[in-house]
Amino acid sequence: MAEPLDVVMNDRTHRFEVTLGGETAFAEYVLHNGAMVLPHTVVPDAFAGKGVGSALAEAALGYAREHGLKVKPSCPFMAGYIKRRPEWQDLVHKDFREQLGLAA
Repeated sequence: MAEPLDVVMNDRTHRFEVTLGGETAFAEYVLHNGAMVLPHTVVPDAFAGKGVGSALAEAALGYAREHGLKVKPSCPFMAGYIKRRPEWQDLVHKDFREQLGLAA
């Protein structure tokens, strides 16, 4: 079984980050008016199949839930992640629900 990934919320860079072997995967965020905008996610090829993208998404979405924030997933990875997981769909901001094919 793989070790759990250490996802860090870096307030300075406005990113959730995972560092493995000197490389960093990240999900950028912007906090604005009660919402968390998720504009961009980068997972280096070396991290493929290690669950890094999922760990980043879970950390970002978990933070949003804990802090009562709605999520605006403009990043295709984050939008797809949420679309496939009903347990996170209640967090999606009303302006993004239609684009994800979710009920208003």
